[in-house]
Amino acid sequence: MQYRLRQQSILADFGIEALRARDLEPMLQRATELCGEGMRSKYCKFLEYRPEQDSLFVRAGIGWAPGVVGSAEMRTDLASPAGFALETGQPVISNHLENEERFRTPAFMAEHHIRRAINVLVETSGKRFGVLEVDSPDEGKFEPADLAFMQGFANLIGVAIERQQAEQRLSDAMEHQELLTREASHRVKNSLALVSAMLNLQMQEDDDPRITRLLGDAQARITAIAQTHDQLWRGEQVGIVALDDLVCGIATGLAEQAPLHRIDCDIDAIRISADTAIPLGLLVTELVTNAIKYAYGEGGGVIAVTIRNADGRILLTVSDDGVGLPADFDLKAASRKSLGMRMIGSLARQLRGTIAIENAARGTCAVLDIPDPRIVLPD
Repeated sequence: MQYRLRQQSILADFGIEALRARDLEPMLQRATELCGEGMRSKYCKFLEYRPEQDSLFVRAGIGWAPGVVGSAEMRTDLASPAGFALETGQPVISNHLENEERFRTPAFMAEHHIRRAINVLVETSGKRFGVLEVDSPDEGKFEPADLAFMQGFANLIGVAIERQQAEQRLSDAMEHQELLTREASHRVKNSLALVSAMLNLQMQEDDDPRITRLLGDAQARITAIAQTHDQLWRGEQVGIVALDDLVCGIATGLAEQAPLHRIDCDIDAIRISADTAIPLGLLVTELVTNAIKYAYGEGGGVIAVTIRNADGRILLTVSDDGVGLPADFDLKAASRKSLGMRMIGSLARQLRGTIAIENAARGTCAVLDIPDPRIVLPD
């Protein structure tokens, strides 16, 4: 009774370990250790079925001399206990291998003076995966009741392997999906860069300042979206954008188009989803473009862009030291007359944030407050 209770306790312990296991090799090795302990035998092995070679490979085991585990192979015919269990699906008990007429004793087992063996088939998803075998050089008998313990081990091994295989398939599918997402983002970025280049050519061909200005605004917006997609496929995590890289990249591009201005960036290291990054990048583009156009008249000056992670909120500030806003400036009224102001208001609502554009001590200061930006915390 104590022997059977001990077997049940070992089987329960292995069940927990098997369902937690992430790697096959250590799980199989642990199975042979516990199974041998439960059967009071120093020899146990797991034989993996290799259909290409039509053989059983000793993948894990205890008690065997060096050179057996990881090297030895057996044939899969009916003339060995393990081969019989594999071919028929039936458990095998052989308590007198030296006198057996049904089976031969594999050479490496004979070298260890194995006298008895018990084998059960391990299946995964209805297919033969291998054989779990306990061996002993001692006199005695493996009993039919031992098969319940052995089969319990075999079933747990099969379930654990199926789970690991399913997780691997899921991981492979996710990796493939990630690759497709990166490729799509890369192609979108390249397509938008082509559109931007075409707009630039059109700007050079048109002498109308108003048309040139409108095309320049459109080009800046397209570039902001392209840079976001560039971050998407280059980043370590698909769908996540590093805000400092994105905003500083946008600012650098705008500064190249406005050489009289200097754009200073001070951005906290924040990672956000693409759904947040695209409208935020467009907002930065609109606010900085407005400062370039109106803050310093025909001259140039400094435009400061700061972004802070304030207790889970994002605070974006774009400020300048320019001429400031008219005394009667009203954001709602300006939105009715200016496409850029309408976009600023629309993008702020899309981000579920609030925006204020006001005169500061010197120049103009625009502040965007996003209360729930879905910040991605570092791993």
